[in-house]
Amino acid sequence: MVEQLKPRYSVAWINRIAEIPQLEWDALAMPLAMPFLEWEWLHVMETSGSATAKAGWLPNHLTVWRDRSLVAAAPLYVKGHSYGEFVFDHQWADLAQRLGIQYYPKLLGMSPFTPAEGYRFLIAPGEDEDELTEIMVGAIDHFCLQNRISGCNFLYADPDWQAVMTRHGFDRWLHHSYIWQNQGYQTFDDYLAAFNANQRRNIKRERKAVSAAGLSLQVFTGEAIPKAMFSQMYTFYADTCDKFGWWGSKYLTRRFFEQLYPHYRHRVVFFAAFDEQNAQQPMGMSFCLTKGDRLYGRYWGCLQEFDKLHFDACYYTPIEWAIANNIKTFDPGAGGRHKKRRGFPATPNHSLHRFYDSRLAKIFHSYIDEVNRMEQQEMDAINQDLPLKQTSNPVEEG
Repeated sequence: MVEQLKPRYSVAWINRIAEIPQLEWDALAMPLAMPFLEWEWLHVMETSGSATAKAGWLPNHLTVWRDRSLVAAAPLYVKGHSYGEFVFDHQWADLAQRLGIQYYPKLLGMSPFTPAEGYRFLIAPGEDEDELTEIMVGAIDHFCLQNRISGCNFLYADPDWQAVMTRHGFDRWLHHSYIWQNQGYQTFDDYLAAFNANQRRNIKRERKAVSAAGLSLQVFTGEAIPKAMFSQMYTFYADTCDKFGWWGSKYLTRRFFEQLYPHYRHRVVFFAAFDEQNAQQPMGMSFCLTKGDRLYGRYWGCLQEFDKLHFDACYYTPIEWAIANNIKTFDPGAGGRHKKRRGFPATPNHSLHRFYDSRLAKIFHSYIDEVNRMEQQEMDAINQDLPLKQTSNPVEEG
């Protein structure tokens, strides 16, 4: 009888995604529902100067190879701060400081500056996922302990992947996003019909305010997007960030937007508002990405303030486009003050955490269930206050 030998794997840490062949990386990433772990998106993040060591995002991607074939990968970053994550762990950083534990640097798994659910290890179809996951977790543990990294954190984790990682000792921390779900709508009027009468009138008034200002919304996708629109989007994005000062979250460079044009515009959707006098320069614009039956809102801005334009460019026109294009879910991005009133219920997402100092690990593990319970209560309260015909909670924790 011939002995069946196990595959021989090797692990490599890569500081530039450009060192990994795009076709091999995308063979792992393309099957995912979300687009933000694809090679081109991560490559532009790095080469544009947005996600770099200088910005506090040192790329440190974990790869697993069998001979010269890439069989698994994890986009990872060594972080010297917590900015750009949208999971606010400052209370844990403060606790670590009081305990005399150095919280930074930490190891982070997410798509930079992108609070969208779906992060996971990328594993080639047909491979032994359990074995490769064990190899990758072991490599992460060894790297963190060897380099005195305080902890490993995976943000916006894929729901199916969470169970895998909890078996490997990671704790789940519950958060919420605001996600629109297509309830079988055929038209925008079907979407409106889900609201109570008062909110239907409010939404109609808000859309009328935009047209009354002489503005019309146009949608640009893929090959139909003018090249100049990417640079224009940076101007809008930067202006919006500057309005919020310290809290503006201006992490991306103009080069980032411009570099999306050659090879990534097939994922991009712009919702641009034009006035009657100028068909070349948008007065305001929102930037979204799409893959399969999902739409993701990212950034928005305007040249001057127009009443209710933000709501139309970021919510209503994207929803109208989503319905027409068989989109099932629309994640409009971080924040929720405006979203919950427009049919975006609080929807659970989780981050996964492991701390390498036993004191911090014990405290986190002891209290995270209570933290999660309070978060669930907040979500329930939000969803009980949605202006819908039926006020029962449309989303339960996954």
